[in-house]
Amino acid sequence: QDASVDFYCAAEKVADLDLGPKVRVGAPELFWSDLTRLQGKVRIDASSAPMAVLDATKEAEIVRGPDPCVLPKACKNETELAGVRKAHRRDGVAMVKFLAWLDGQSPGTFSEIDTVRALEEYRHATGKLCDLAFETICGANAHGAIVHYRVNEETNAVVQPGLLLVDSGGQYLDGTTDVTRTIAIGDLPTDDVRRCYTLVLKGMIAISTLRFPKGITGRDIDCLARAALWRAGMDYDHGTGHGVGAYLSVHEGPARISRASNVPLEAGMVLSNEPGYYREGHFGIRIENLIVVTQAQAGQDSRQFHGFETLTHVPLDRRLIDCELLSPQERQWINDYHHRVQRYLSADLSKSEAAWLARATARI
Repeated sequence: QDASVDFYCAAEKVADLDLGPKVRVGAPELFWSDLTRLQGKVRIDASSAPMAVLDATKEAEIVRGPDPCVLPKACKNETELAGVRKAHRRDGVAMVKFLAWLDGQSPGTFSEIDTVRALEEYRHATGKLCDLAFETICGANAHGAIVHYRVNEETNAVVQPGLLLVDSGGQYLDGTTDVTRTIAIGDLPTDDVRRCYTLVLKGMIAISTLRFPKGITGRDIDCLARAALWRAGMDYDHGTGHGVGAYLSVHEGPARISRASNVPLEAGMVLSNEPGYYREGHFGIRIENLIVVTQAQAGQDSRQFHGFETLTHVPLDRRLIDCELLSPQERQWINDYHHRVQRYLSADLSKSEAAWLARATARI
């Protein structure tokens, strides 16, 4: 009730931090004995607390409920969002350098591991990378159809003509990134591949451009990312998006875009937007941007509305887009997005990289 905190942590880890007068640091080995002395009402979040915590608090009145820190943590403040935008610009530059490098490689001369290492080198070259957001997913052709594929020395495949799916991200002090791009390698993609890619892209655009009333949950909008695929008799077996933290947490609750989510979307929440399509044994397609929930213009009856701002600035592969399947509004969104990417990143690129980006973001 006095808003104080008992923080169980090795003292040397916080020796240089000013945690304020309300935080008491205790040795980790004291945690369990202190739990046994708790009395009165104690809230336990069953989604995160281990059973041992419940067993240790036998003298307390247990109240099950969500961790009260989770929701405000998920709603980023303006300082956090400013940092997140800086991190995405920095990461976007690294991604463009990587994509330009990848475009210069000949199929059959490099592997999935070569690709992963090249991308990691471009992120490290920013001088700001603290760590990878997660182990990079890089799947060529049939490996791309394995949703959580992780390449190793035994599975490492030479990248041949077809599709390459790269899902990666960086942890920077000012923000966390997570971006997926599916790239055409070698020969021009077939009409079937371009159709599948474009249907996935239509789903990503549907979420990106959505305006919705306050109180809507991820469960309410997940179907919009799938509608174009459903009309074609296709789907994907994962959620459309997960929450993303400001730093050190690329998967953060409580909100997500999923049929299993009943948490209302609130301003400041950062989410992934990543529909996909996977044809086992052949190829996988996923396109992912990070988005943040924003306040939108009120409705005609003064109802409060939200929308999304796209944080990721990385070009899409224009070779994979079938423009005949796009509405005029979808085509305009792609052109506007590419215009922002080109304008946002070019100043931080070399002359040759900027020229590559100009070609990659030309109007469709």
